[in-house]
Amino acid sequence: MLPVLELFRSSVVPHSLDNDGDYRYQGLLCSSHKFASEISYHLNGNTQERVAFLCPNNASYLIAQWACWISGQIAVPMNDKHPLPLMEHYVTNSKAKLVVTTRHYAKMIAKLCLKIGTKMLIMDDILQISSRRTDGENIAALDSFSIGLEPEFYETSEALIIYTSGTTGLPKGAVLSHRAIQEQVSSLVQAWGWTKHDGVLHVLPLHHIHGIVNVLTCPLAVGATCVMLPKFDAGQVWRHLLINARVNIFMAVPTIYMKLIEEYENNLKDREEEVRDICSNKIRLMVSGSAALPAPLSQRWADITGHTLLERYGMTETGMVLSNKLEGERRLGYVGLPLPGVEVQISGPNYEPLVTGDNSGSVVVSTDHASGELLVRGPTLFSGYYNKPEATSKEFTQDGWFKTGDTARYEDGMYQIMGRTSVDIIKTGGYKVSALEIETQLLAHPSISECAVVGLKDDTWGQKVAAVAVLKPGCEVSLSELRQWSKERLASYASPSILKVIDTLPKNAMGKVNKKELIKELFPDSAQ
Repeated sequence: MLPVLELFRSSVVPHSLDNDGDYRYQGLLCSSHKFASEISYHLNGNTQERVAFLCPNNASYLIAQWACWISGQIAVPMNDKHPLPLMEHYVTNSKAKLVVTTRHYAKMIAKLCLKIGTKMLIMDDILQISSRRTDGENIAALDSFSIGLEPEFYETSEALIIYTSGTTGLPKGAVLSHRAIQEQVSSLVQAWGWTKHDGVLHVLPLHHIHGIVNVLTCPLAVGATCVMLPKFDAGQVWRHLLINARVNIFMAVPTIYMKLIEEYENNLKDREEEVRDICSNKIRLMVSGSAALPAPLSQRWADITGHTLLERYGMTETGMVLSNKLEGERRLGYVGLPLPGVEVQISGPNYEPLVTGDNSGSVVVSTDHASGELLVRGPTLFSGYYNKPEATSKEFTQDGWFKTGDTARYEDGMYQIMGRTSVDIIKTGGYKVSALEIETQLLAHPSISECAVVGLKDDTWGQKVAAVAVLKPGCEVSLSELRQWSKERLASYASPSILKVIDTLPKNAMGKVNKKELIKELFPDSAQ
């Protein structure tokens, strides 16, 4: 098997890769080779060392990552939204021998490296990264060298450490091999029909599997266009979706779609027919993931653009697992079927199979339980948590299934994620209810803009259902009003018995709410 990089070499079209200007693949590879040589020099020619890097969402990120891979190192991406102590954890926990950055972050990273005694490399001092197109000399130079090390090296070596969000304790580093990344890319290219004629608009953080694999590596693997925005700006995104002829794919998290709807309502609503016509005809695929997609948001987006968002399911440790089909039915609130190369199993309390499935179909083994924990198996899985063999072992069954920690059900030929077993499955009065299903109903309330539902300890019921809500401007709602409104939509035991109204709902970079932290902050007596 050749590494993903070998695919990039044949992608010679002068497509745009960056908001700062146009880059050809050859030029990026030449710059990556130059920087890879520098990395190898500072690591004394060793391979499989960890190299942490902090770069903007532009070509510098790509060059840093490719340089790590070409020189045989393990890339450890960081994010500028993270506080310095968290970045320090990434560097020290991964035992990174180098920290790579750009002048933009040099002052901040210099303090970090001085504190922990790690060497820093500033890319701008080694490369002349500009928006100029590749010249003939660089193309000729590219023909004179091979891409990276021998193919056999990449068959068994690690490529990437992505730190998980860490709902308990500090984040753990999930190690992904070159083979796993290759399998993830191949699966998505097949399922979502990627070709060199596609162009994706990239607005996601590049320290997460969604931004790294789904929206960056997939298009580059087929020679497609990737237009990268340094940061999310709703107005700029709409301009690219409506005007940039090269953009025909967009992938984001629900929070971003919500911000785009707000921008539309404020500045584009008078162009309703034009916006819908352009999006319907110009954009071929819009995907939502990394957090549950609220039904009202999905329905409003469909009204505006004519697109039913494609929902999918995956996580850092597994890559993408389930996806609605590119063509055919996309059922709201469901995440479709297993992707190519992936096996899934819904398991009972003792990990006995209730439903098993892969890309060829699913089989209901037992009807004793309506739902259970989702397990995943296949070549897309991570290698383990870095330097944490015990933590890794706990996440797998004896026969090699990865425990996702998510509760799922299989219904009418599709899979649905009911939420994190630890925080989204609420046990109240002998019933199991899904916090995500309650949230979906509450978001239909005319006064509620955002909400999160959690279970709080209760001596009588086991757990009480509590709703944390952000209201729309100028709106009010009381608990009694909400319970009365919920009667026709929710079972009595699923209706919230507590309502907490706050100004903003805290989310991480991927738009997820850390419910354990939310409980600690708002309901400290119920924190476990």
